Amino acid sequence: MKKILVSLLIFTGFTIIAFSQDWKIAGDKIRTSWADKIDPAKCLNEYPRPQMVRDKWKNLNGLWDYAITADSETLPLNYDGKILVPFPVESALSGVNKIVGPGNVLWYRTMITIPSEMRGKNILLHFGAVDWQSDVFIDGVKIGSHQGGYDPFYFDITEAVKSRGSHRLELRVKDPVDNGPQPRGKQVLKPGGIWYTSVTGIWQTVWIEPVPLTYIRSTKQTPDIDKHLLKIDVSVENPGSGDLLQVTAWDGSKMISESRSQTGKEIVMNITDPKLWSPDNPFLYDLKISVIRNGKVADEVKSYFAMRKVNLRADEKGVLRIMLNNKFIFQYGTLDQGWWPDGLYTAPGDEALYSDIRKTKEMGFNMIRKHVKVEPARWYYHCDREGMLVWQDMPSGDLGGNRWNNRPGMEGGSDKIRTENSEKIYQTEWNAIMDYLHNFPCIIMWVPFNEAWGQFKSQEITVWTMKKDPSRLVNSASGGNFNEVGHILDLHNYPGPVMAKPEVFGMRQALVLGEFGGLGLPLENHTWLDKNNWGYRTFSDADTLFSTYSGYLDQMVQFISRGLSAAIYTQTTDVEIETNGLLTYDRKVAKIPEKKLYDASRRLYEAAAMVRFK
Repeated sequence: MKKILVSLLIFTGFTIIAFSQDWKIAGDKIRTSWADKIDPAKCLNEYPRPQMVRDKWKNLNGLWDYAITADSETLPLNYDGKILVPFPVESALSGVNKIVGPGNVLWYRTMITIPSEMRGKNILLHFGAVDWQSDVFIDGVKIGSHQGGYDPFYFDITEAVKSRGSHRLELRVKDPVDNGPQPRGKQVLKPGGIWYTSVTGIWQTVWIEPVPLTYIRSTKQTPDIDKHLLKIDVSVENPGSGDLLQVTAWDGSKMISESRSQTGKEIVMNITDPKLWSPDNPFLYDLKISVIRNGKVADEVKSYFAMRKVNLRADEKGVLRIMLNNKFIFQYGTLDQGWWPDGLYTAPGDEALYSDIRKTKEMGFNMIRKHVKVEPARWYYHCDREGMLVWQDMPSGDLGGNRWNNRPGMEGGSDKIRTENSEKIYQTEWNAIMDYLHNFPCIIMWVPFNEAWGQFKSQEITVWTMKKDPSRLVNSASGGNFNEVGHILDLHNYPGPVMAKPEVFGMRQALVLGEFGGLGLPLENHTWLDKNNWGYRTFSDADTLFSTYSGYLDQMVQFISRGLSAAIYTQTTDVEIETNGLLTYDRKVAKIPEKKLYDASRRLYEAAAMVRFK
């Protein structure tokens, strides 16, 4: 338990009375070891946007006021207590551990003061992610709204905070959870099986930064290793007619390329003899992007990029394979839900975020499928620097109402008919997510749908995704209704591995096993529930589990020689009542030693090295 001084002062004559309040983790569920290290005064204090860094910023995470009220737009007069931002209100680490529900709204309130060194600049208020519908107020005046639980957004609040002193920042959040059509991943009001506790409100860092009137709003970086080029689009807010963009690329302290252009024009940089990014050599170049006005720097951000390529190529048998940097590397990953027993959607610290990725690599995997969730930017940054390939799912929503058939060539599957509003919500957020994540080289595949969960207009959505980002592969529907569109044919099967017939399907799409395994092993004192835990197949000891797992890999070796390009094991960690993780939900126990798993996976990579091409 930590004593936190709440900034509530009552003036009685010349006396100031300060009230203190205890912040503590709520509830009685298991927790990670990082939970005990949390300091509410320095909560998730790392810079939140590593792909576009400015030196000056202020973190607004910490203890805020919260209230849960009936659905109303009227600002509450009274608040219920304190919540630790950015942990969702349903989580233990928020200190609240309460369900909001679709009939209510969640309110936040805090006081913000603009530091003196930020005065004279425009002030941007950033939210990493808020689930789902947000209305933002300063000193009682609404400054903007946002829909979407997974994409970052910001408002220019310069006019609202012009006067000196403190300003009241309030947020109204409404989240229909599984009663609405919006993307929500695995959140439900009644958790059970493969469905988990709902998440409402702020769940990523809130922060402010000062910028000049003319500032860099966003960048888009796309490498071309065959032509030794990096293409960069820079969006500038309020550009002047004579402004120039200057971009320099760096290998450590050595500048390797420099380019200038007018604002609004694409920049093409030559990257001579590029060092290619891969799981074995995750080399990152640095970037410096500047707006130049009258020979002086008006705004500047730091970034990074990698030279890497992903595409398809037929092997000597004519079967399409997934290539990385023009080489076939078997991609073997874990299904990664990104949930935490204490923070739900929000990791208990940056070290925890990184640990999951590092552990996954130590267990012999070179890829992660981020399953129906989007992570904070720092998660992808850690994947970039670790050399972890990522398949990125679109969070699912608007489930039900269609038929599912996970076998190509067989009748039975059908797309869902969504309402116009539901389609618009999906398309708007998928577009925003792709924009948000474009610059992270770790992401090599987009996955618009999972297992026919809300799958609609498959042909149209897949073609649109491919057109928006031709630099990556598109897996139309992982384990969902088969359509001959996109780069990938993806089957799911539990518990053992399967593959589609390469002589029938492998000439048109690369063949992958998007999910298999799910071998369960509940460990006492490390489970969400004391009993009734669940796995696709449950074991009582680790040795028997590993023997079964190893047998599955033996089968996969044969599949690789025939045409399999990738496979994904379910899953990285236990999640709530699912106990089929390689790590326990609290991350305190690896059920099978990492080295043992690492050695087993070598068979897959060795089999891939034997595949020949024309």
